[in-house]
Parts: sequence; structure tokens; C-alpha cells
Amino acid sequence: MPRSVPKLAAAVVGVLLVLLLLSVLGPPLWTRYLAALSHRSGVLYQPRSRVTGGNQPAAPRVLPGTELLDLHALEEAAAYAGAHGAQALIVSRHDHIVFERYWRGTSFATLIDAGSFTPLLVALATGHAISHRQIGWLEEPIGVVLHQWADDPRGAITVRNLLQSSSGLAPAGPQDERFDLAAALLARPLVAPPGMHRVSQPTDPQLMALVLERATRERYADYVSQSIWRPIGAADAWLWLDRPGGSAHADCCMISRQGDWIRVGELLLRDGNYRGDELMRPGWVAQMRSPSRSDPDFGMFVRLAPARIPGRESYATRDLFVAGGDDGNLLWVVPSMGIVILRTGRATADEPDWDDARIPNLVVRGARDYLPPAALPGSDLSSIVPGH
Repeated sequence: MPRSVPKLAAAVVGVLLVLLLLSVLGPPLWTRYLAALSHRSGVLYQPRSRVTGGNQPAAPRVLPGTELLDLHALEEAAAYAGAHGAQALIVSRHDHIVFERYWRGTSFATLIDAGSFTPLLVALATGHAISHRQIGWLEEPIGVVLHQWADDPRGAITVRNLLQSSSGLAPAGPQDERFDLAAALLARPLVAPPGMHRVSQPTDPQLMALVLERATRERYADYVSQSIWRPIGAADAWLWLDRPGGSAHADCCMISRQGDWIRVGELLLRDGNYRGDELMRPGWVAQMRSPSRSDPDFGMFVRLAPARIPGRESYATRDLFVAGGDDGNLLWVVPSMGIVILRTGRATADEPDWDDARIPNLVVRGARDYLPPAALPGSDLSSIVPGH
């Protein structure tokens, strides 16, 4: 009995210290702590809705030289990726995987929080819906589908506005989408004219997912599965729900195999055609990567390669476009070269010396059939042809 007294006293002191921390630091710290844990493991992204996949083998793997790519350039790209917190680097060309490098004990099949990749599925599923006439056209006002907004100024927001992040709706608050996404979206006020200003926020992809549900009369996860995820052969994945049986988060947090995003890149590369299977009308991905009026550096949830980057090396090709964001998930697509590059890992926003063009430029310029673009008037030749 005497020995149990110190243990009991230590336990009481421990509880008191926890209570003291809670009272002093407050809930926000613990909310951020739990959020950080969920970002690492996905355990707290519950409940979830399954996005059933086709579970098909990945693209054929070939040696880099078979696709005219230089192994030393690929190794240099991998060294740069690894030095900047990458978890995976996968390169494909002409629908063949030519290079893979993994860190931290991961593999092609490792599950990740896809984060900023997730809105890509909204744009691709919308392309499928338009191709199958479940949504009329890009300029269709969403009030046609969202009957609550039929006679509301917000009903004039178009499908294009949502896909280009220019709805003009107020950004989401920190708590108002936790338990009822649909209700929070429909309560969001209009604060700017639609189509005028690009604001990267969860509201627009989330609202587009709701429009898809109303237009197709299917749950968003089910529609993504049958229109995109299963046809490209990806493995089963999961979307986070706001509550059991509720709405899926379409703006972030999809739990999926990291390697399956190279399939999405190949779909983008082939303008909506995946290994001969046309998932959407030709020209849809070209629409996705067309400069928006609200911000010519962006299309529909993709970033376009500018001709010049002040203080940085320019991209080696002008048709390159990028999906993903500062969370570390990046997908570079180079249609003119038939190249897709996938990088997952630590957030690049945490790397002050990170150069977004470094990895794709090494890969592209290492191709034996690469031709530098013609110099623009006033261009620095060394940014186009290294060594000059």
C-alpha cells in the first residue's frame, strides 16, 4: 500500500498539469495538434466514403533510355527532391514509368493525404459530366441545378467560375464546415462579382461537388469512382465526410495510394483519354489549362508555367502545367514531351530555397529529343539554354 501512494500522487499531478495546460493554452493548440496528427496518418479523417477503384496494374516500367531520357538527369532530379523532403518521385513518359525513387520506407502503394491534388478530381468529374450532358456547359449558371439559388444572385455563378476559383463567395470560416458542408455552402454570402477575382479557398471546389451531386443524382464519391478513379485503374481511396452519411470534402484530404496520382497525370497528359478509354470529351483538359480571366497564371485547379519567373530559372517548356500546391504534393505535366512527374512529401512552402522548375527542367532537358523554345524578345539566353 505505501508504494501505491507515490504512484497515485504522480498520476494526480499529471492530470492537474494537463488541465492546467488546457486552461492556459486553450483548445486551439490542441485542435492544431490533432490536425497535425491527422495530416500525418489520416486516422482522424473520419468518417470516410470509399472511392472504389479499378485496382489495375500500374503503367509498364521501362528503362529511361527506352524513352530517350537521361538517367543521370533523373538521378540529379531525385537528389534535389530528396534534399527537399520528398517522399516519392515518379516519372512517366508516353504512358511508361521510367523512374521511381522513394524515401522514408514508402512505396508506390503507400497511402497518403492527397491534399491539394483532391480538387483535380472535381474538375475531371465535371468534364465527364459535361461530356455526358449531365451538366450543360461551362457557362451554365449553377442556379439551374441548385434550386435554392434559382432566384438568388448567387445562382448566376457559373460552372467555370467555380472551377477557376472565382465564385466571389466569402471564404469559409474556421468552424462552419465541420458538421454540415452543404448547409454552410448554401449560407455563404456573395462578396464580389463572379469571375473577376481568383481566390484559392475550399468553397469553390466544394460547391462544384455539390452541383455534381445534384446534376448527376449520385453521391460525389460514387460519381468520382465511376467516372474517373475506377477507369484509370487506381486502387480504392477514401474521401473525408463531414458527418456519417454526410457530404464529402472535395477540396482536400483524399486518402489514396501516392503512386496512383501518376495515373491522373497521364489522364491530363492525354486530354482526358486513359490508355484508349475516352473519359471525357477531347479538349476538356485543354480548357482546364487555359488561362483564366481572373488570373492568367491559373486554369481550373492547375497552375500554368509563366514565360519568365523573376529571379528564378524559367520552365524548359512553355506548355508545362502544374497541379498541387505548397503542401508538397506536385504533379508536373509536359504535353509536348509526353512527360509526367509526380512528387509527394514534405510541404515545399517550408523550403525557402525551393525551386519549382528545378525537377521538371532536369528531366525535360535530359531528354535526347528536347529542343529549347525560341527566345522571347529581351529574354536571357542562359535561362533557356544553360551554359550560355
